[in-house]
Order: sequence, then C-alpha cells, then structure tokens
Amino acid sequence: MSNTENTIHDFDVALICEYFSSMKRQGPGSTEATLKALSFIDNITEKTKIVDLGCGTGAQTIALAQNTVAGSITAIDLFPGFIDKLNEQLIELHLKDRVKGVVGSMDNLNYQENEIDIIWCEGAIYNIGFERGLNYWKKFLKNGGYVAVTEASWFTEDRPKEIFDFWNDAYPEIDTIPNKIAQMHKAGYVVVASFILPEVCWTNNFFKPAVSAQELFLEKYKGNKSVEEFIKYERRHATLYDKYKDYYGYVFYIGKKI
Repeated sequence: MSNTENTIHDFDVALICEYFSSMKRQGPGSTEATLKALSFIDNITEKTKIVDLGCGTGAQTIALAQNTVAGSITAIDLFPGFIDKLNEQLIELHLKDRVKGVVGSMDNLNYQENEIDIIWCEGAIYNIGFERGLNYWKKFLKNGGYVAVTEASWFTEDRPKEIFDFWNDAYPEIDTIPNKIAQMHKAGYVVVASFILPEVCWTNNFFKPAVSAQELFLEKYKGNKSVEEFIKYERRHATLYDKYKDYYGYVFYIGKKI
C-alpha cells in the first residue's frame, strides 16, 4: 500500500453513514446466511428476547423477524438515519408489534445482567472489537443464551502483503478462524457452529448494489474531493476482494454462554 492511499479511518463518519444508508446492506451477508445461523439456536419462545446490535438498516433484523414466530427483537444502532429507515420498513411489513429499532451503542447497553436470550451482530462487532464485544455482552446474556456474529477472518496462515496491509489498516483484529474460535472459548462460550459466508454475500449482495449507489453519491456531491476519495476506497475494496477472496472473508460464529 502506498502512502497516498486512504484507509477507512480517514473519512468522516457522517459521510460514511449517509452513503451506506442508501443501501439495503451495510456489509456482506444474505438472508440465507442469517437463517443458517439461526438454525443452530434452540428453544425460541414467545418470551425469547433477541437484541440485534449494529443493525444498520436492518436486513438481518427483518429476516430474523420473518422467520421466528415468537419472541421480541430490539435492533440497536448508533446512527439515527439507519434506525429511521428500519422503523419505516417495520411499519410497512407489519412487524412493529414485536420488533423495534432504537438508537444506542453496542458498548453501552441498557439491560440488566442475564436478561437477553440472543445477541445478534452481523458485520458490526469490529466497531468495538471481537474479544471486547464478546466479553462485554456476555454479562447481559442468560446462562445458555446465544451470541451470533459475523467477523472478518483469514482463511490461511499466510497471505499476500497487499491484502494483509489493507486489512491491518482497516481492522487489525482480523485473525484466522481457529484463533477466533479460541477467543470465543476464552470469553466463556461454547462454539456451537461456524461457517464461511458464501462469495455471493460479497459480490451480489454488497459490491454489486454499491455500483449504482456510488454513482448517485458522486453525482449528489459532484466536485467533493472527500466523497471522491471515499468512493475510490470502496471501489478498491471490491477490487481487492475479487483478487484475494481465497485468503479472507466473513465467518459466522455462533456461541452459547456457559
């Protein structure tokens, strides 16, 4: 990586959120992956309390709501624009009776200890760090409760310098799957399952929809150098994934509190 290339940390958070609010998904994923993870979780009843942290505009929140017939879901995100969009969808889909979106922070939860049955977090635990998130959230889970998260992970012990540098700048906690599983064990969870998200979660569901979103964003902020650099960064992200997808991806980790 040359010294002139930006990292994600160089861009204004409000700009990033505005851009991603125009997309159905703020990161790689799919309804199928969400439901596969959900299939490893037992005993969902009308009393089950699910909390979806870093929910974004709620693609996975809605998938959870439409595929669980019982229990309540609270979806939390730090950015009001995401929550507004989610709540609009919940009204349209007639899900407001058991699902709500609220503004809040995943590292400052307003719950009692041993109150939550399931903590869900797709593509967002990196905001506070994998180990920190697992350790902090554990106290809010009931004994036997579940945590289900997706996390950027290396598939190999060695990887090319270009992609290593990119991810080391973006998220230094990226690690191999065995090391992530070991971190879950250390935090006090039994790892019930882990699986790699299919390539389509990145290509068709994230990078492909981003093409039109990027063109609209550039048109809206024509001549804005910061926006141009941000879109350049996002396009480089897609190019690097295409080049190095054999070395890394998102992995779903499902753990049970013991």
